[in-house]
Amino acid sequence: MSDARLPDPLLADALAMAQDFASGRSDPVQALDAVLNQAAAVDDVFISFSTHRARREAQASAARWKAGQPASVLDGVPIAWKDLFDVAGSPTTAGAAVRRDVAPALLDAQTVGLLSRAGMVSVGKTNLSEFAYSGLGLNPHFGTPHNPLGHDQPRIPGGSSSGSAVAVAAGIVPVAMGTDTAGSIRIPAAFNGLVGVRSSCRRYSRDGVFPLAHSLDSLGPLTRSVRDAIAIDDILRGRTKSTSLLPRPLAGQRFWVDQAVLEDDRVEPAVRDNLLRGVSAVQAQCALIEVRPSPAFQATLDLIQQQGWLGAAEAFALHQALLDSDAAAQLDPRVRRRLEAARAFPASHLINLYNARERLQQQMSDELDGAFLITPSVAHVAPPLAPLLSDDDLFIRTNLATLRLTMPGSLLDMPGVSLPSGRDALGLPTGLLISAPCGEDSRLLRAALAVEAALRTSRNEGSDNSAGER
Repeated sequence: MSDARLPDPLLADALAMAQDFASGRSDPVQALDAVLNQAAAVDDVFISFSTHRARREAQASAARWKAGQPASVLDGVPIAWKDLFDVAGSPTTAGAAVRRDVAPALLDAQTVGLLSRAGMVSVGKTNLSEFAYSGLGLNPHFGTPHNPLGHDQPRIPGGSSSGSAVAVAAGIVPVAMGTDTAGSIRIPAAFNGLVGVRSSCRRYSRDGVFPLAHSLDSLGPLTRSVRDAIAIDDILRGRTKSTSLLPRPLAGQRFWVDQAVLEDDRVEPAVRDNLLRGVSAVQAQCALIEVRPSPAFQATLDLIQQQGWLGAAEAFALHQALLDSDAAAQLDPRVRRRLEAARAFPASHLINLYNARERLQQQMSDELDGAFLITPSVAHVAPPLAPLLSDDDLFIRTNLATLRLTMPGSLLDMPGVSLPSGRDALGLPTGLLISAPCGEDSRLLRAALAVEAALRTSRNEGSDNSAGER
């Protein structure tokens, strides 16, 4: 039996922290001190810290709040960066031993600069799978952050944005930025009970962000609420007027639940049950729900299985010079093995994938026709860590299984929002993924805000009923 109840994500999100700054209940310097103390108490989450910079930024923010002139609604809020983002004065390791001694970045990545000018406080750089090339989050060079919700035994954090997810889930920072090429935001969001947003590839600038696959890489936040993700989106999009954070009515809004995915026996019962419970909560708000297979989604799954993964070919092209050098011996053997597997990727397959992607993108847009697609974020909860450390074949199988349901959205460049849908009997989170056609990020975020509110209402009502029964 699964348990759909989760703590209210609005209890400690970024906007709530900023409201404390506005009211004088706290200030950015105090918040930073708490962050640094908490960060020092956990292993393998951060690769580096920007303590002096963060202190300067927090002090400047405190002065702005005191003067009643915050730079944005998130002024003073601590933020962590996946160590693919250039942060001036810090090296960008990409989680790789071969980049430990790389020179510090001279300039901030554009996204870092935008959020810094909005007053956010850059705490440091978070851990990740080497070169962001795994959905599990293991890293032999910088350690593997443990999933903070794996109380029965050490469990994986999900990847590749592992440290960013754990930093938020463990209560260190309310927001961390990640990247997503095949599921690297949505997967750790699901495993850690967070909101994770994969944007359309071109929504945010990727200048100053270490790449993996040029046609698939996207950026996005891991947060405790959809409203925080919307606030981040407003800043990165340069909006002078904030998007309304009041959930719109779901009445009449259309959602398509892929029945074939739910009926697949690879989907764990708790994942399926919690998703269906969430769909019922949305339907109770008079949304229109259609449950049947999505031909475009299923065709994309088949394409990836039969033709291979486009990102593998692009990642090999990026790293070929390294793979052909003596320095390749320093790579995580599992990452090196996966990169090398694409060396013989036929050019014909690559061209076929590019062409098929275009065709399937249009098919998906036509099929949805204004609806949103709902699938599980991942078919299972976070697996135990120890077996994956000792068995390379199990690692490969688990990685493919973990990425399976997020890869189609990446190939079709569909923005997606992973929402916490509940927990299993061991208290491990499950995720519900809402996706939309490429470029429909704003509409998707507004829908996710409303779905999140419906899920929260349903959980609260369930808690009230349980209390009554007791």
